[in-house]
Amino acid sequence: MVLLQEAFEKRSAKVNKIEKVKALKTPKEAFEQLETYAREGYDAIPAEDLSYFLKCFGLYDRPQTPKQFMIRVRIPGGQLNNDQAVVLGELARDYGQDYIDITTRQQIEFRYLNIEDIPTIFKRMEEIGISSYQTGVDNFRNIVNDPLDGDSLDVILPSQPLLEKLQAKFLYNYEWISVMPRKFNTSITGSLSNRSNAFGQDCCFVLAQKDGRYGYNLYLGGKVGQIAKNADIFLKDEDEVLAAYQAIIEMFRDYGYRDNRNKNRLFFLIQDVGMENFSAAIREKSGVAFANAGVTMTQMDFADPDQGKVQLRNGTYGVHVVVPSGIFGGQDLINAAEAAKTYGDGRIRFDVEQSLYLMGVEESKLETLFTHKLFETYKSVNTPYFNHMIACAGTEHCPFGVIPNKPDAIVMANYLSEHVPLGDDSRIRMYWSACVKGCGIHGVADVGFEGCKAKVDGKSEYGVHIILGGKLTGEGVEGHAVLKSIPLRFAPQLVAPLMQEYKRLKKSGETFEQFNDRVLSNYSRAAVAFMMRLKAYLTSKNITLDFGFRSDVTTGKFEQFELFDFGRKLYYQLLEKEAYQSYDMFKPTLKSKLDLPHKTDPSIDENLSELIYKMIHPDEAKRAEVFTELNELVAIY
Repeated sequence: MVLLQEAFEKRSAKVNKIEKVKALKTPKEAFEQLETYAREGYDAIPAEDLSYFLKCFGLYDRPQTPKQFMIRVRIPGGQLNNDQAVVLGELARDYGQDYIDITTRQQIEFRYLNIEDIPTIFKRMEEIGISSYQTGVDNFRNIVNDPLDGDSLDVILPSQPLLEKLQAKFLYNYEWISVMPRKFNTSITGSLSNRSNAFGQDCCFVLAQKDGRYGYNLYLGGKVGQIAKNADIFLKDEDEVLAAYQAIIEMFRDYGYRDNRNKNRLFFLIQDVGMENFSAAIREKSGVAFANAGVTMTQMDFADPDQGKVQLRNGTYGVHVVVPSGIFGGQDLINAAEAAKTYGDGRIRFDVEQSLYLMGVEESKLETLFTHKLFETYKSVNTPYFNHMIACAGTEHCPFGVIPNKPDAIVMANYLSEHVPLGDDSRIRMYWSACVKGCGIHGVADVGFEGCKAKVDGKSEYGVHIILGGKLTGEGVEGHAVLKSIPLRFAPQLVAPLMQEYKRLKKSGETFEQFNDRVLSNYSRAAVAFMMRLKAYLTSKNITLDFGFRSDVTTGKFEQFELFDFGRKLYYQLLEKEAYQSYDMFKPTLKSKLDLPHKTDPSIDENLSELIYKMIHPDEAKRAEVFTELNELVAIY
């Protein structure tokens, strides 16, 4: 605890401007004025309530739709009963232009709301046991869980009852509203499969086994760009989970930093004191001698939604409903509730990929379920590019958005579905964030997209960074950017070659994550980016050349060798001879530009020919230039 106090004191010389706003009043004072604001109108609301205090109750002023609000609805673990689903659908339909966003925290958002309707909306939600409290700013966000918790065959410890006990520590409790230095994300899962981005949260309780019993390993410090780390604590029962959670949230409240908001998450406090010391402080604060970590069991990939349905413990099915980019509607939710009640047990579960499940559907009713009007708009199984897609709000609804995002994700999925169709045994996760804040959790995607600005001919336009290598299996991995500041309008053409390689080299049933581990991870990021650019250029010129990655060799990520290997294959295809008698650079058959490919094939332009020549040039320095020259020489824009 001494180290925590010392770390806090080093960062306590000043406080950020949000902390100064928080000192003006209590959230309760702002909330108690809601009826007054509803009577007197938008212009009666003080600036600090619009910018901060009302957000403590999930009520967001949206500058993109002047004088209208968004409500973020807390749905713990993504679980709704039928009555709740119907009422929430009616609220969106009647007050929010029939619009709903499904979020990556298994909850929903209403938009286009007028202040005079807010008290009525809150009252109707309260009547069905639903809240929007503490879903914004410096509060505890919705706790995520496996959407099939308690039902799926791979769920070992049903965790929703424990989730509700964790939530009870802060929800509706004014002593815990707005007291944290920054937002606090929590996950809990008792499943073997990671369906909930379990390791991407500040505080994570994940299924583990130690000494013959199941419990939870504790992971801490996850956020955008960082996977949570093992705290070396095993929690053997509910009492221990609750005690550890109480200690953690009190420590973050008391010692968390309040100066630079960009460095105020729990991650930074743990980074400064060290995980071992932070774990010792948890034991000290709670008064419990928690055991050291057991074996983490939440490590499996999950294949369930790709078949459109998941068999549950009782023999019924959870039916997956694909909602592209999470763009849903109030009437859609009413239709989903009707379908769930008619063909299943009435329950609905939202997942972190902005889609949902209808639960308890008997096998004999599956065929007729798919004739329901819900499936006229949404599918149970779509193409692999839609089945696991995430896209955050984007410029239409978020002041931080850099690109439109949701429509961009759909454009990408449609383009790839048409140009590189994949079989039903393929799986790829494409996650989109409209800005660096990462609400679309792009870092853990197979292929992630982060909105940015790009320049073309000196003019700024929508762009993306393209990220590869994120993982949800094991303990999770954040991916890395392979292409930066790509004009958004050309992103589909650049991703298509990657999908072509996946299709060409994949093994039966192999996911893109597995393909990345087996093939792409053997290449440098520069080589992967080069391949994407070059193949996109060839496609734009209607040039068909059969070359690509190799799954039978390891390049050692040596960029010059990778470049040479690509170039040698291209040269052989075009001239039907090897560029060299052997790999011995002292015995070249390539002696001059007389052997440039365009000399014998008029379909190859001189620029591309020059590029291939440099790729296999005897002088390694010349070859090294190609990586940078490709951006100018072979750009498709």
